[in-house]
Amino acid sequence: MPTFKQFRLPDAGEGLTEAEILKWYVKPGDMVTVNQTIVEIETAKAAVELPSPFAGAVTELLVAEGATVDVGTPILTVDVDPEGAPGVPPAAQAQPEDLVPPLPDEGAVEPGLIGSPAPGGRTAVLVGYGPRSVVAKRRPRKNGIPAATGQAATAQPATAQPATAEPATAEPATAQVAPEPVAPEPVVPEPVVPEPVAAAEPARQGSNGHGVSVLAKPPVRKLARDLGVDLGTVTGSGDGGVITRADVEAAARSVAQPEPVTPAPAAPTWDASREQRIPIKGVRKHTAAAMVASAFTAPHVTEWLTVDMTETMRLRDRVAASREFAGVKVTPLVFAARALLLAVRRHPMVNSAWDEQAQEIVVKEYVNLGIAAATPRGLVVPNVKDAGRLTTRELADAIKELTETARAGKTTPADMSGGTITITNVGVFGVDGGTPILNPGETAILALGAVRETPWVVDGELTVRQVCQLSLSFDHRIVDGQLGSEFLADIAAVLTDPGLALAFG
Repeated sequence: MPTFKQFRLPDAGEGLTEAEILKWYVKPGDMVTVNQTIVEIETAKAAVELPSPFAGAVTELLVAEGATVDVGTPILTVDVDPEGAPGVPPAAQAQPEDLVPPLPDEGAVEPGLIGSPAPGGRTAVLVGYGPRSVVAKRRPRKNGIPAATGQAATAQPATAQPATAEPATAEPATAQVAPEPVAPEPVVPEPVVPEPVAAAEPARQGSNGHGVSVLAKPPVRKLARDLGVDLGTVTGSGDGGVITRADVEAAARSVAQPEPVTPAPAAPTWDASREQRIPIKGVRKHTAAAMVASAFTAPHVTEWLTVDMTETMRLRDRVAASREFAGVKVTPLVFAARALLLAVRRHPMVNSAWDEQAQEIVVKEYVNLGIAAATPRGLVVPNVKDAGRLTTRELADAIKELTETARAGKTTPADMSGGTITITNVGVFGVDGGTPILNPGETAILALGAVRETPWVVDGELTVRQVCQLSLSFDHRIVDGQLGSEFLADIAAVLTDPGLALAFG
């Protein structure tokens, strides 16, 4: 007999409660092996690919792409014994005629899934039967005798007649075919040839509304309408009293025409048709909750300092051209990160955390350096583990790998856990600075602004230098103004004169 097993959504992070199904890599009928990637999910921290814990045939996808489900919810059913009993076709074993075999955990399976729409427009069915639109259950017994077997319950076709349809003996209704529409022949108007004006019969006659005939040709009447002239008030100067173009134009000049009224512009409208609604879920939902909690838990203080980075930018050019850094993207962020790590050694209290429950300040002797990265799914902050032990080349490689992985949406929850201090490079967007919000559980975050050519005073003379703004936000419960200022000043000193790194180290 087939053996069905359910794959329940696991906790892919640290205490996560839900995840969104991004993409299925299998479909019903596919054979899977142990550790084969079957689905990609997005948790509150990152996108994660999940492997199959079973080997067998996929029988049903229980959750559609785009749905958000709780941890522990069944999302996939696998038949781990698709061959079944020897000598019996698998299709005949998959479902007895009198009883649909229950899944291993009936309490976790929602009723009515048989025949319900599945992802991609398919209909989820059990092996060996066509689509079913009823809840799986025992057939009713009649007088204690099971109902006759041999006929599987099938879904009623879409063309079935309602209960009030005519008896089968009635003549079938003959479909009436609507006659093809006959296109009307185009009507070509006959040209109007004005008749010559004669004393006995004028060219055109009309009434002015007072019983008095008005004599005017069609072109003259059109001109009068265009100019707003009432022909009943015009005296014709032509033969027999016919009104001419000159008569109409003269009447138009003698009558003051009212100025045209310009219609008022339509009032602008705003409705739901001009709005877009984006569900708050996944990484963005987690980031929003974390930022709100951080902003209203830790008292933020932000300090600014403008730095002359000319020497650091010259050092970057030399390092990028060196053999040791061949193939490595050397950015100002790498040197700012190195300066921050050196400053942490001198001020370890900045690299700490506030434990509210234990009423303790936890000072970290290691630095897991967070790198804030903007991704299509939102802001994520993976961190370089034990960054203080890395060389500058290793630090550059680690930062590049983290940012590329984050933009590809492949950051793991482990990469975003355990951070101790963060640096964010807003300069890549052309921004000079800002007031960054602390990553939850951390005490400080440094924002690196854009490096710009700026007039600067050096040794009493005005010159052009490469200048950048630094913004440091810190938790005032742990870091007071003096400590925060000294920490920021040490970072600026190393960026102004990279040679100080020898003295700091």
